[in-house]
Amino acid sequence: MIKKKMSKLVLGLAVGSVLLSGCASDSSSSKAQTDKSGDKEFTIAISQLAEHPALDDAKKGFEDGLKDLGVNAKIDYQNAQGDIPTATTISKKFTRDEVDLIYTIATPAAQAAKQSTENIPILFSAVTDPVEAGILDSFKKPGGNITGTSDEAPMDRQLKLFNELDPSIKKVGILFNTSEANSEIQVEMAKELASDFGLEIVPMGVSNINDIPQSMDSLIKKVDGLYTIADNMVADSIAVIAEKANSNNMITVAAEDSHVKGGILITDGLSYYELGKQTANMAKSILIDKESPSTIEVEKAQNTKKVFNEDTMKHLGIKKENIAFKDATKINQ
Repeated sequence: MIKKKMSKLVLGLAVGSVLLSGCASDSSSSKAQTDKSGDKEFTIAISQLAEHPALDDAKKGFEDGLKDLGVNAKIDYQNAQGDIPTATTISKKFTRDEVDLIYTIATPAAQAAKQSTENIPILFSAVTDPVEAGILDSFKKPGGNITGTSDEAPMDRQLKLFNELDPSIKKVGILFNTSEANSEIQVEMAKELASDFGLEIVPMGVSNINDIPQSMDSLIKKVDGLYTIADNMVADSIAVIAEKANSNNMITVAAEDSHVKGGILITDGLSYYELGKQTANMAKSILIDKESPSTIEVEKAQNTKKVFNEDTMKHLGIKKENIAFKDATKINQ
């Protein structure tokens, strides 16, 4: 009888031990899952208007910036291939998917996202004047669910380069897309600043990328130099534009560095890659630090740099000792 009781007792203790062990194991497993899920994975949607070096750099910089900041993100990337209705369709899809944040690259993409949702946080980049474009209320107090980084170039420094490269330059041509608000804003800015440097701006609008070669032929006859602004259609055709200008021995200045890689002579301006990284910091503020986009000021490029195309410089016969190249970094195509 005592042996039977002892056997039952031992059996009970053994079962209890197994159960406790199982509970501990489950608890440990549950804790591991909790610890792992504590680093929340966010779904970040990227809506890019078109595929060209500047906008691609803004995307790459944003993604690298998120990694550097330790933001655990699943990226849903969509490219509208330059078609504005497609940009609207993309934004509506992201809204239906209830993503955690939408990153838009270029003005039409930002406008499309703004029209699609008032709840999901939106960040933009490659937008020159978001107020003029109707995207938000002000740089300092955006209001609503959208903010971001402006690609407004240090235009005064860029126009000054014409004086330094060749003081005889008086008329500067600007090719721009007539359907892009971003571009018209830059043309007006250039007109306002040009007189400070004794320059006259000669703009020429284009509505179709196929018209650019002919428009360049016409514009070159009217000007002494060419200034390439941050324009999506211009960026898509930068190789053609640079070739036309260089074959006519025309001095060219760009708003940003990807144009210089494409053959334009020089810029003292922004890097879209760095602008993308800067926007990633804002994403962290919204997703991790729980700041509202409505209170985050729109930022301009914090990091600018002067770069020149050495091949173009040599083709034009300009001396490296020219003051315009001081502190500049050379790049080749």
